[in-house]
Amino acid sequence: MQMDSKNEKARKRSWQRRWGVFSTVIVAIVLLFAIVLVGFKIFGYQIYTVMSGSMEPVYHVGSLIYVKEVDTNTLEKGDVITFMADEDTVVTHRIDEIVHESDDHGESVLKFRTKGDANDAVDGKLVHYKNVLGKPVFSIPLLGYLAFYIQRPPGIYIALVVGTLLIASVFLPGNKGKEKTTDKKK
Repeated sequence: MQMDSKNEKARKRSWQRRWGVFSTVIVAIVLLFAIVLVGFKIFGYQIYTVMSGSMEPVYHVGSLIYVKEVDTNTLEKGDVITFMADEDTVVTHRIDEIVHESDDHGESVLKFRTKGDANDAVDGKLVHYKNVLGKPVFSIPLLGYLAFYIQRPPGIYIALVVGTLLIASVFLPGNKGKEKTTDKKK
């Protein structure tokens, strides 16, 4: 009977070690994901999810792109820019032409004619320099799918539940330190 008790304790310790490793890996992944999504904002990057294939093969659908603010006067033909196409739409396309148009007061206004790499024609509207958000600096393929999912229900609820469970698992009874004190008392 003592042998069964020892085997049971060994199995329990083994399970606890595996759970500890598993939960540590999951917490590390969650922290890395949080840094990738939020941490770069500290350094002035804006993060967007690529939702269309207009810039394939440079930026694949589902990629996260990291955009850094840029002085629009330094932009050149061939640069890729991220801009507001309208109040609700952010677009990343390549500059096809730099246009200087006159405004109502006769002053020159900087605008850009853009085109998606995978598109056959240039975009219908010129991009006003004030609508340029910046230039993409780098991207992470596929991560945009997950980011997009967890920003809306039900993904946000699942992320909250998983986060709560991970935090709770740290405080669950039966951790390694408690087991050692129990063994010492015997």
